[in-house]
Amino acid sequence: MSNSPRAGLAVAGLSLGTSLNPLNSSMIAVALVVLREDFGLDVATVTWVITAFYLTSAAGQPLMGRLADRFGPRRLFLLGMALVAVTCALAPFAPNFALLCVARAFMALGTATAYPSAVVMVAALAREANVKSTRPLGRIQMANTSAAAVGPVVGGLLVSLVGWQALFLINVPLSLLAILVVRRFAPADGARERGRVSELLRDSDLPGIGAFIGALVLVMMAMLNVLPGYRWWLLGGGLVLAALFAWRELRFSPPFLDLRLLGRNRPLLLVYLGFALFNGVYYFAFFGLPQLLQTAGGYNPGVVGLLMLPLAAISVVGTPFAVRAIDRFGVRRVLVAGVVLLLGASAAMWLLTVSLAVPLVLALTALLGVPYCVVAISSSQGMYVSTRPEERGVAAGIFQTCRYLGAITATVLIGIFYGTGVTQANWGLMVFVMLGLGAVVLVVSLRWRERRP
Repeated sequence: MSNSPRAGLAVAGLSLGTSLNPLNSSMIAVALVVLREDFGLDVATVTWVITAFYLTSAAGQPLMGRLADRFGPRRLFLLGMALVAVTCALAPFAPNFALLCVARAFMALGTATAYPSAVVMVAALAREANVKSTRPLGRIQMANTSAAAVGPVVGGLLVSLVGWQALFLINVPLSLLAILVVRRFAPADGARERGRVSELLRDSDLPGIGAFIGALVLVMMAMLNVLPGYRWWLLGGGLVLAALFAWRELRFSPPFLDLRLLGRNRPLLLVYLGFALFNGVYYFAFFGLPQLLQTAGGYNPGVVGLLMLPLAAISVVGTPFAVRAIDRFGVRRVLVAGVVLLLGASAAMWLLTVSLAVPLVLALTALLGVPYCVVAISSSQGMYVSTRPEERGVAAGIFQTCRYLGAITATVLIGIFYGTGVTQANWGLMVFVMLGLGAVVLVVSLRWRERRP
């Protein structure tokens, strides 16, 4: 972004805001034990602090994207970061765990504005800097992917030095800095929808939005088994709401989500499918490997966080090279190459059934970082070029929801495989599932073609 320092600073501010959602989704994991002790909770109850964030993020991303498309990405980004700053300043004083979960939900809603808003602004920033869209999009995606990987390390330091309250307080200066930079350097919003409040509400498809959020939340709650006695009821309710959502969207104009247009946009559907499955493979390692290292390897949590750090480091270093490769060879070739590398890295994970030695773990986490950054940025660019400019906000929101669906699917499957014990033998079975999912991602990637204008 050297062609325009102003655009570069704007991208830096957007990247900072974008990083807050994945950062907070991962670093809370190291605080569960402390939260249990402080609030007197059992294991099942304390996980709601994670579940509340996941559910709100997954359901809120498409909605925030739609609002960015309609009313302006810069405005929405600033409002979202302000919500984060206020919520995180108050959350450490929550008198009970229920209010803490509410705070996590509001934090998730605020951070969910960042990525869709940033994607909507990419075209203007690329024009200002006179570069291809892959440059700003690559930097934003790099922040998005690396933040989740460094979350456990950052969270571990904050909890050990200050306490769980620091996991909220750290967001206050970060969100305020993002506000100052984006407000000063990001391009102003163009002409967006205006009119009386009643007209805006009438055209907002509130029933469709409600049915979409309700269906997604219920299905995800069923997958996560947050209410064990009601899993099938939640799934059934989610499917009913999904059917009502489809019925509504096919009859209302303008719909919250144009299902007819989405159904005709095969490239975008393939990007969503491939990205969800890819995240299923990745989160098998991201969630499953730390448990293996702690239980079967006997490493303490601090050491495990450091052993996972090469994944983030390689993601940061590798993303600029992936961006240049996309500019030179095109999205599809880089995407396919990344998936092939993903299969190779997944196969190499089988070596952990033989040894959990530190050098081997470091090498394998670094190896997994290569396809992670390549597939992530090429999928993001594939989403971008497969979408019309006026729909990129909601498209980016759904793209992020696919990340959470993949993560949740991996979590459910890990629970099944580790149900008989966190052992190297069970890890070996999980590697075969990773390879199977990776093979499907490869087929999807080979079938993807860039959408014609």
